Amino acid sequence: MTPDLVLLGNLLVDDLVFPDGGTRMRQAGGAILYVSAAASLWGARVGCVSLRGDDYPAAALDALAARGVALDGIVPLGGPGVRTWLLYEGRVRRVVHRLGCPTHEQVSPTSASVPPAWRQARAFHLAPMPIAVQGELVRSLGAAGSFVSVDPHEPVTEESLERWRGILAHADAFFPSEDELRLENAQDDPLGAIKRLVGGRLRFVFFKRGAGGGLLYDAREDRAHEWTGIHDGVVDPTGAGDSFAAGFLTAFLAGKPVGQCLQYAVVTASFAIQAWGPEALFEATRDGAEARHRSWFAKESTA
Repeated sequence: MTPDLVLLGNLLVDDLVFPDGGTRMRQAGGAILYVSAAASLWGARVGCVSLRGDDYPAAALDALAARGVALDGIVPLGGPGVRTWLLYEGRVRRVVHRLGCPTHEQVSPTSASVPPAWRQARAFHLAPMPIAVQGELVRSLGAAGSFVSVDPHEPVTEESLERWRGILAHADAFFPSEDELRLENAQDDPLGAIKRLVGGRLRFVFFKRGAGGGLLYDAREDRAHEWTGIHDGVVDPTGAGDSFAAGFLTAFLAGKPVGQCLQYAVVTASFAIQAWGPEALFEATRDGAEARHRSWFAKESTA
């Protein structure tokens, strides 16, 4: 069975360090873990493409399989994978690779990694990976007309802007956070910065501010949408942005209007931050998520 949404990214082992000195070591991580768990919450047919190090916790993949996520595209790396420090400093998260690990490129899938039967999927989402890897994937996967979205690993700066524009012209959505969109005046005029990225087929560009909400520009409609972050408390912010993207994409594929897609994105992210790692996403149910959506957004427009 061909998935509706194919997710490509890394399976990493994470060591988390928080501003108060707290730590959480040897966690199953990688954005693809959170995106997969979040997308499957809404009943989407999801498939994962990645390389798995032999040190990656099997329990995390078992949990994905139990939620119906297809893992046919995950292949053994043949040795240890990448282990990273995730260092939280205020509203910014820094990623530092441990020494002695494979390079980020070595643990990233390419277009050849996608199972042939999956290449006709309706949509592909590229989790954070090196820009050269994402560039190859965007051009290959987007050529058949499938919807392609990108979550960056490398920031957008004045120096990298033209390279990013060349890649994003072949994509449909781009999900940078405020610490990844580093163009001049981006903090003061995020919409102006966003519009500098638009070209080719790129329709949606986000400016995610975490708990502060954010801004979405729909280039097709020439319309900006703002959203407000809503949650019932934060235990662990890891995976919130990944879950936000999953919520938006699954709602968009289900044919919901853009404003409502943002609502589902906010609801999905709110589950991710309720417990350590992806635990709350795995424990959540679709009925519970739909109930939360109704509770929070019953009075809002679906435009």
